Amino acid sequence: MTLIKSISGIRGTIGGTQSDNLTPIDAVKYAAAYGSWIKKQRNKDRYKVVVGRDARISGEMIQQLVMNTLVGMGIDIIDVDLSTTPTVEMAVAMEHADGGIILTASHNPKQWNALKLLNNKGEFLNAEAGQEILDIAENGSLEFADVDNLGEITKNDAYIDLHIDEILNLELVDEELVKNAKLKVVVDAVNSTGGITVPLLLKAMGVETIKLHCTPNGNFPHNPEPLKEHLGDLMKMVVDEQADFGIVVDPDVDRLAFVDENGEMFGEEYTLVAVADYVLKNKTGNTVSNMSSSRALRDITENHGGKYTASAVGEVNVVEKMKETKAVIGGEGNGGIIYPELHYGRDSLVGIALFLTFLADEKISVSQLRKKYTSYFMSKKKIELTPQLDVDSLLKKMESKYASEEISTIDGVKIDFAENWVHLRKSNTEPIIRIYTEAKSQEEADTLADKFISEIEEMAGL
Repeated sequence: MTLIKSISGIRGTIGGTQSDNLTPIDAVKYAAAYGSWIKKQRNKDRYKVVVGRDARISGEMIQQLVMNTLVGMGIDIIDVDLSTTPTVEMAVAMEHADGGIILTASHNPKQWNALKLLNNKGEFLNAEAGQEILDIAENGSLEFADVDNLGEITKNDAYIDLHIDEILNLELVDEELVKNAKLKVVVDAVNSTGGITVPLLLKAMGVETIKLHCTPNGNFPHNPEPLKEHLGDLMKMVVDEQADFGIVVDPDVDRLAFVDENGEMFGEEYTLVAVADYVLKNKTGNTVSNMSSSRALRDITENHGGKYTASAVGEVNVVEKMKETKAVIGGEGNGGIIYPELHYGRDSLVGIALFLTFLADEKISVSQLRKKYTSYFMSKKKIELTPQLDVDSLLKKMESKYASEEISTIDGVKIDFAENWVHLRKSNTEPIIRIYTEAKSQEEADTLADKFISEIEEMAGL
């Protein structure tokens, strides 16, 4: 059981002992630290924070703890309840709130939950702000409101509809074109809030929808990370129903993957590639993804006359680089689409709407669309951390060993070889070292990953 405290938020397993897991006491402690940080940002009479959650079994409990802790600090709450991460992000901006919290552990299994923290723009906190909240939690003096100045909770269930309305109003989303294409889609929402939001969006765009695992009860029917090995039910149903394609989202609806009409994975890395291709066809500009993402985005960007830039891993880093380079589309290779014309956050719903419009405009199948792009193959492996593993030292040794290659150390160690690459980094969300590789064949990518795992284990004496 684990509690991970990082700039990405507070993430842990439910139950167990305080400070080792995400217990009620830990939820209150870090919510109070966040509330204290919110009050330091601006001196005003009233503060307002948006709070929402995915459908995890522990979500309602954690939400009540978090909201009432902030109420106790004199902070007003906009309770959007069952929602998505991108919806909460947009609600913060629409409400002119001082911040937001989405209670979700993203792709982690059901025993996990987390407090993901937003600033007053509805964007994830930068490293400095995240560290300040951690410091307040450990060393700060927390001050609560007196009885006449407690905050109030206001429930607002309109933001999912408002989110969808904003998507449909985008210039590059053409709902009439999609309606005329008469598409049929299977949706796997892993029994979380995508089961509410994705069918609503598809209905608005005139798409026939077949629901799979769309009951938002938090009982995940499979590992919620949208990878091929977890999606057998979806792949089979797409073929059985003769659907045009399948859609899968993670529990908080910020990761998006597709299955083609033959029941084959479109490729999680190619979600961003295809959406970027469509955007860049209509608007010349730059793109950004993190350095663990496929080279395919670089290829498509350069084909359209734009410039591609790689950022450190993490949504906040991608967003910062997108703003810096004035990127028109960006995201992460794990199926995270960031479309700044809507907002600066990973958003599966806008990704679906743009993909549907692209498909309807091209008048081709999903498998034919996938063939347009250079095929790269990725291997995503990991090494579990143990107390004796000195990750920083191991990465330094790797950097020295491969000093003759093209190396980036802005986030762990990325080694670019002529025909492939490897990225080694300590995860912000799990107690692991991630080993990502990419090559021109799956066998080559897997072999490269296994080679580096062996080298790390040998260096560590494992």
